[in-house]
Amino acid sequence: MRITRNAFINCYMENIDISPKTRAGFLKYSRQVTLDPNTAHRNLLLSEGNRKVTFTGQQQSYSDHPERFTEYLQVLSSESLTGRCYWEVEWRGGKVVYVAVAYKNISRAGGGTECGFGYNGKSWALEWSLNSYKFWSNNIQTSVSGPWSSRVGVYLDHSAGILSFYSVSETMTLLHRVQTTFTQQIHAGLGSYFSRSSAELCELK
Repeated sequence: MRITRNAFINCYMENIDISPKTRAGFLKYSRQVTLDPNTAHRNLLLSEGNRKVTFTGQQQSYSDHPERFTEYLQVLSSESLTGRCYWEVEWRGGKVVYVAVAYKNISRAGGGTECGFGYNGKSWALEWSLNSYKFWSNNIQTSVSGPWSSRVGVYLDHSAGILSFYSVSETMTLLHRVQTTFTQQIHAGLGSYFSRSSAELCELK
């Protein structure tokens, strides 16, 4: 079998991790991400210009909308994400926060696995608690080791099929990396199921 030079180069490049290595490198791909009120579960309060989400346990006065999550306490970003993108999420209190990405066509109505972040093939989620991390995809849980931080970074290389979660402090520590094929545009997502749990999409300079 004859292998052409271009095929060899393409195969070689696919096995090279070209993700940034420093926070400054990641910030070159930073995206300002905001949360879409039309997708937010009614018990989620959005604030800070739709960058912060808090589980209040009280229904908000959101209008009816077909894109709203009806059972899972989740919200998606207004922006779709393609190419190389990086954003950060700040822990603002509570017990557990889910930092996720999902296709826009993830189901919204009901409490089945087809709607929950990380419980299906249309979403991927980092479960971020006070003392641990877990990764969820296709309803499979993976334990994640790494230093706890009040800030998590998310790096997406859509065309390369790379999704990475980082613990952000003075250094960037990789928590979990996914290599897959994304077939649609991606939206960022946040979720929580405990009262007063809160997280905020950071404004990155």
